[in-house]
Amino acid sequence: MDIVDKKLIYATISFVLVSLVCVLLSKLFIDNLWEAVVATIIISIAFGYIITSTLLLAKKKQDSNLEHLTREILHELNIPISTIQLNTSLLSKTLKEDKLLKRVKRIEDSTIRLQSLYKELSYAIKKEISKVSKEEFCLKELIEKRVEVFDEFQRNKFVLNLEPYTIYTDKIGFEKAFDNLISNAMKYSPKDSIIEITLKSNTLTISDNGIGMDEVELLRVFERYYQANENKDGKGIGLAIVKEYCDSNGISIDISSTKGKGTTIKLHLI
Repeated sequence: MDIVDKKLIYATISFVLVSLVCVLLSKLFIDNLWEAVVATIIISIAFGYIITSTLLLAKKKQDSNLEHLTREILHELNIPISTIQLNTSLLSKTLKEDKLLKRVKRIEDSTIRLQSLYKELSYAIKKEISKVSKEEFCLKELIEKRVEVFDEFQRNKFVLNLEPYTIYTDKIGFEKAFDNLISNAMKYSPKDSIIEITLKSNTLTISDNGIGMDEVELLRVFERYYQANENKDGKGIGLAIVKEYCDSNGISIDISSTKGKGTTIKLHLI
């Protein structure tokens, strides 16, 4: 149990005891019932305020120290990533041998993946210790860039029908949610099948021709750690993350699916 939680329990017990004492003292020294009640409430509120302020101050200091430490660690992690990227870029310009260039390309690809993980870690930590900032961006451009990344897997074919759409929300969180939806569509679809992504008006639609889900599976699809098909890789948290993001950003999500035919997911944007 956390130290602050223990203090809160002790403070609650103390608060109750002090309130009882106040009631007894009020009855002894104040004849009027309403005056006794008012006096009890005032003393209880004052005592509660003192305890709460003390506890919150300790918690605030703890959060501040954690945030400071986290920012320093993230900064230090970013330095070697940038150094590797700079040096591999310089090497690729000077090297002539195909074999060496391929090795440098592997380092560059790994660095890009490492930078992506860094961004995810940074986002997750910031979301826990502070409010994540929102920004205005073109959703069509974001989708096109993310699809380019998934195209590198050379797995499914993507068909895009995208209209320009500007949205104001948590960009990194949206990218993470979108990636989860595309990963799921790829995971539960044949390799040669088409994944269609449509952005029209304020609705983003992702459709696949995969294994689909029945009504029972649909009811549990947003449960954390639930997997309809346990033979597939994954932890069963992808759609739970998507739902959590959508709920916190005012985006409604609808899923329709037919067993053996595929799944369609619609995000009704803000």
